[in-house]
Amino acid sequence: MRSWVNDLGLYPQWLSIVPRAEVVAAEGDDRAWAVELRAKVGPLARSKKLRMERVADTPDHVRFERRETDARDHSSWVLDAEIEPVDSGCRLTMILRYGGAFGGGLVERLLRDEIETSKQKLRTLVESTSPTP
Repeated sequence: MRSWVNDLGLYPQWLSIVPRAEVVAAEGDDRAWAVELRAKVGPLARSKKLRMERVADTPDHVRFERRETDARDHSSWVLDAEIEPVDSGCRLTMILRYGGAFGGGLVERLLRDEIETSKQKLRTLVESTSPTP
């Protein structure tokens, strides 16, 4: 399970709002990614490009935060993933926080819908395959 959430480059395989995520850090350092977020509601489609860094990395917790390298002020994006053992395997709890004001409750509704869809995709991948970048 951990290998699927520790590497943002694998997210496009199971999380459709992340169609692309590529490592942008120096050779051998995989803590930063160029991430594209894409959402579609009816005929309206929006996309956003972010630079995310892994800022926490322990066996039971991975955290990514938006860290742009320009001097501009950007809305925060934080993704926390916690893995805890349970009798049947493990439980993954993911929290995505967006500090901007785009779309009001629309963003939250869209993310809830995506979570429900992605849960089964991730479960299937974890049970049947090893991650491949």
